[in-house]
Amino acid sequence: MSSPAIIGLVAANLGLLFLLLAAPLGVRSVSTSRTIRAPRAHVWSALYPLGTNAGWSGDVTGATVLDADESGARIVRLTYSSHGRDDLPIERTVLLDDVEEGAHYRLRVTDDSALDRSFWAGFRETGSLREEGGATILTLERSDSYRGAAFLIFRFFAMRREVAKLKRWAETGHYAKGGMFEHPLTQVGFAILSAFILWPLFGLSAGGLALAAILTSVVALHELGHMAAFRLMGHRHARMIFIPLLGGIAIGGRPYDSRFEVAFVALMGAGFSAFLVPIAIAGSAAAHAAGLHVPATLCAALAGIVAIFNIANLVPIWKFDGGQVLRQICGGPKMLAMASFAILSAFLWLGHGAGVPVGLLLFAGLVVALLSLVTGGGAIKPRHALKPIGVFDRFAIAAALAAIFAIHGYGVLWASARPI
Repeated sequence: MSSPAIIGLVAANLGLLFLLLAAPLGVRSVSTSRTIRAPRAHVWSALYPLGTNAGWSGDVTGATVLDADESGARIVRLTYSSHGRDDLPIERTVLLDDVEEGAHYRLRVTDDSALDRSFWAGFRETGSLREEGGATILTLERSDSYRGAAFLIFRFFAMRREVAKLKRWAETGHYAKGGMFEHPLTQVGFAILSAFILWPLFGLSAGGLALAAILTSVVALHELGHMAAFRLMGHRHARMIFIPLLGGIAIGGRPYDSRFEVAFVALMGAGFSAFLVPIAIAGSAAAHAAGLHVPATLCAALAGIVAIFNIANLVPIWKFDGGQVLRQICGGPKMLAMASFAILSAFLWLGHGAGVPVGLLLFAGLVVALLSLVTGGGAIKPRHALKPIGVFDRFAIAAALAAIFAIHGYGVLWASARPI
């Protein structure tokens, strides 16, 4: 890939990351409406948190009225099927006001057993029903304050799917779990789409398509490492969401419980893929010795792409794997700053050793600095602090980080000395 293509790809991703993670959007509302061929009372019994069918989806398992405030609003505790880090069902306390039976209600969250109250500070939900032509028109609106469009987009599509599932339940009496977006065939389709989007960056040739496919596979393998770590940490469920061009996201089945868990899961993305580097290098050497040029080239490309992609994820940026690891194992701001500077220096040294032009190295340093500013802060704060990491675990993770960096770093240097 040429330097202009690399710069273009990095700039595009930097812009997308700013838009998705850091752009100050202020208070925004998302709403959706559906026409449901069912009596309004039946739809209300499922939509209203205190309705007789409020547990229609299995997400809400209980609702208890605790009290009422001076304005007459009901204080309600909702119990969910999802479990928190203590393996107990998540509970939320909500305030229900502006309630007109069978017509509309307004809800806001005042407490949560899994998340800090600040997460729900700006959240408001309004549900309303009206009859029209023998059918029920359901309108659901949710407002919140957003930094970055990612969560706004997620909430919009999640709400649309929720209402669509409620419509099906109200009309047929059946509830179907999951959805089209996370279906394995959809995710495979996104992976294929991502490969074709990347193809022009590697050159519109058979070799370019092969490199794009290898990079896409490397992304999937990286996320598989995170998923394996989630399962090792006791998560009953873990899944991968593939996002064309941006990569993938591994999602665990419950909130993090300890700092060690955060560091281990973050590190396993690059760690799980590290074994491929020596295997691919050995395969390339064996194929080259046998006079098999194409397999030797593909193995060399695999080694280089695995190494470059995974070591890039170890940069000391807050929401990248490397930044996550450092924040868990460093004892304070000074140690974190020194460790970040040391790893960034190692990256620049590695780039110089791989023959990257000085100008491009300076550009990379600028990108790291900008990404640190773009992605800094905005983390979802849990209700209770994570369990601290022990001294032995701290040094074990640090040693693993150094070893994984060394393996991928060697892969970068090895690949840079050979044409791909």
